[in-house]
Amino acid sequence: MQTSAIILDAPGRLAMRETALKPMESGDLRVDIQWSGISTGTEKLLWTGQMPSFPGMGYPLVPGYESVGRVVDAGAEVSDRIGEWVFVPGANCYRDARGLFGGSASTVIVPSARALPISETLGKDGILYALAATALHAIAHGKPPELIVGHGVLGRLLARLTMAAGAKPPVVWDTNAGRQEGAQGYSVIHPDDDDRHDYASVYDVSGDASSIGDFIARLAKGGELVLAGFYNQPISFAFPPAFQREARLRIAAEWQPEDIASTDALIATGALDLSGLITNVEPAANAATAYPAAFEDTDCLKMVLDWRETA
Repeated sequence: MQTSAIILDAPGRLAMRETALKPMESGDLRVDIQWSGISTGTEKLLWTGQMPSFPGMGYPLVPGYESVGRVVDAGAEVSDRIGEWVFVPGANCYRDARGLFGGSASTVIVPSARALPISETLGKDGILYALAATALHAIAHGKPPELIVGHGVLGRLLARLTMAAGAKPPVVWDTNAGRQEGAQGYSVIHPDDDDRHDYASVYDVSGDASSIGDFIARLAKGGELVLAGFYNQPISFAFPPAFQREARLRIAAEWQPEDIASTDALIATGALDLSGLITNVEPAANAATAYPAAFEDTDCLKMVLDWRETA
């Protein structure tokens, strides 16, 4: 069986083309993807060639870990799932390309447990489940943020989840004037306009390893810096400011299945709103221009590919 997929052949070289799928097994689902998101964190590193080496890394690859669509076929063990609307956090089902992360294709084959039922009424906003679960995972293992560095999609979700938990609205920093807009019940300011140095918890989602020392300098004594982004450079900072504050450093890992379940519950009750975070939508056929635009256009918060017209 063939599928149309985004193939990243090498850094900066990408195209959509047909590729062969591995055969389905008895516990697998075949999902027709309707929407997929482009990550401006890890996928940008794949695009630029700056992704650190780890198991499974290599080109050619199919990117994408933010896809939603419908189950159209299933193995004998899971045939009752046909027709479900699901979120798919990537797939490894290709004969001729690595599935890293594998969700940017018109059709994917995944183990049943890999396809997570969500509400179809969310439409393309459903692709945000991975980022929402990532934000929830970061908050669930420590104090909610008092300061969030970065007002991209992940920063906005962190702020929304903080307020949904009943905590005090956080302060959010962003140096991009355009990204200082769109706050819902919290303030977004340029860091130069903030003279506080007593934050109990600072969450960085900027991915800027060079500024870690600046964030530590804003902590209260005993405060915690949470690295919730992805960094391709070594983390370093001057020791004396961290020593003086008895600062703690926590790295927030990727989401787990229970985080998706909790995210789903928050969305179902209305405690978490995913609206207003997707700014750009392009046909999947335009992937060759959509990917660089997602990474280089500072007005683009989130780029989504529309697979509905892809054969």
